[in-house]
Formats: sequence, structure tokens, C-alpha cells
Amino acid sequence: MARRKKIYEGKAKILYEGPEPGTYVQYFKDDATAFNAEKKAVIEGKGVLNNRLSEFFMTGLNTIGVPTHFLKRLNMREQLIRQVEIIPLEVIVRNFAAGSIAKRLGLEEGAALPRPIVEFSYKEDSLGDPLVTEEYIIAFGWASQQDLDDMIALALRVNDFLAGVMYGVGIKLIDFKIEIGRVYEGDFMRLVVADEISPDSCRLWDVKTGQKLDKDVFRRDLGNLTDAYTEVAKRLGVMPSNVTHATKPTLIN
Repeated sequence: MARRKKIYEGKAKILYEGPEPGTYVQYFKDDATAFNAEKKAVIEGKGVLNNRLSEFFMTGLNTIGVPTHFLKRLNMREQLIRQVEIIPLEVIVRNFAAGSIAKRLGLEEGAALPRPIVEFSYKEDSLGDPLVTEEYIIAFGWASQQDLDDMIALALRVNDFLAGVMYGVGIKLIDFKIEIGRVYEGDFMRLVVADEISPDSCRLWDVKTGQKLDKDVFRRDLGNLTDAYTEVAKRLGVMPSNVTHATKPTLIN
């Protein structure tokens, strides 16, 4: 097999040149990072789980008419995606107080917010991905007002979908972040959900016990991260319910 051309390597994924023009192959690594990569580890099986879970969520969004960059899963660690122009922002949707918003506003962790809150952060690790206002975004040309309106609408549709799916399996969607990219088709441009949707990019708590089933397990040293992600996959039907440990997961095709 010919060696593929690497396009980009991030903290959790690698992008390779795809088999057709306008496509990439996205490879999910086992690397885990927190606090802007100040804390690092390699957690066996994490990339496999995130690949499969992201496929599950992206497929579901495509099915309900929310456009994404996802085309198909290729194997246990790779998926074929559409090439997009990533807007340099993280779009954060919060349903309950946790993480930075709880610290900034002195809110009790887990407190329900009056309504879903959408925030934007500028994607720049060296600056700690700072929060930015819509005024900043428009002034610096990262997105237009129409783009922002469409991004908020997309993010809230993703929130409705994810929150419903998760609640159906006994998981509370605390918050999540997504990236959004531009796809050009002739003179027409549209926005699509890109990057990934996985427990790496969401806060997920068990509805009854409050047990954390997301990357906070790694951030706060609360246990085995692979076990937490495996529990999410099992509840969603991505893995057989009789699997007890997923260091080397066996997933349903």
C-alpha cells in the first residue's frame, strides 16, 4: 500500500490525503490531553472508541438533516471525511454549569442553566483557546454575522439531537463543543459540523448517580478513561452490552 500523505496532526487525530479529491482520511489516536496539553497520556483503545462513537453521532446528524463532514467509517481507527475549510472557532453549548463557566460565574457544578448557552472560543492552543465575543469574530473576519447566526442554529440542533439521544440511555448532556467548517460547491457555500463528536468533546454524566463518563475522568484522575467511554458506547448500542473491558474493543460493524 502506498504511503499516504499526512496533511495535519493534532492532539487526538491525524488527517491524511483522501482517495478522492476533496476528501481526507481522519485517523483517531490513543493520545489523551488536558489543560492545553499540559497533561498527556496514551490510553489504549481510546481512538477506536472515539472513531466509532463519532461515526454514530455524525451519522445520526446526517440522517436528521444536520450536515456534517462525515462520509463513512473505513476501519477501526479511520473514517473518510469531506475536506472543509475550518472556521478557527470552537462552538460551545452548555446545558448545565460545569468547567470554566462554573468557575467564572461562581455557579454550583451541575446547576441547570436557564436555557442552552452558546459560547465561542478562538482556536489557539498557545493562548489557551480564549473565549471571544461575536464582535471580535466579525471584526477579525473569522466569520460573518450570517455565518454566526447559522453556526448558532447548527449548534442548537446538534444539542437537541445529542441531549435526546443521551437522555434516552440515562446520560445527561452537560455541555459539548464542536467545530464547524465551510464546504464550497461551485458558487455555493454551506456550513457543516466537522472534527468529531465524542466523549473527548462532551461532558456526560450518569442521570442517576452523576458519574462522569467523559474526559473529566482523565482530567481529574477519577478512574479508567477507556472504561468510561466503553460505558457510553455500550449504552448507545455501539458495543455489545456484555463487554466488560475495552482495552482492545470489539465493536459492532
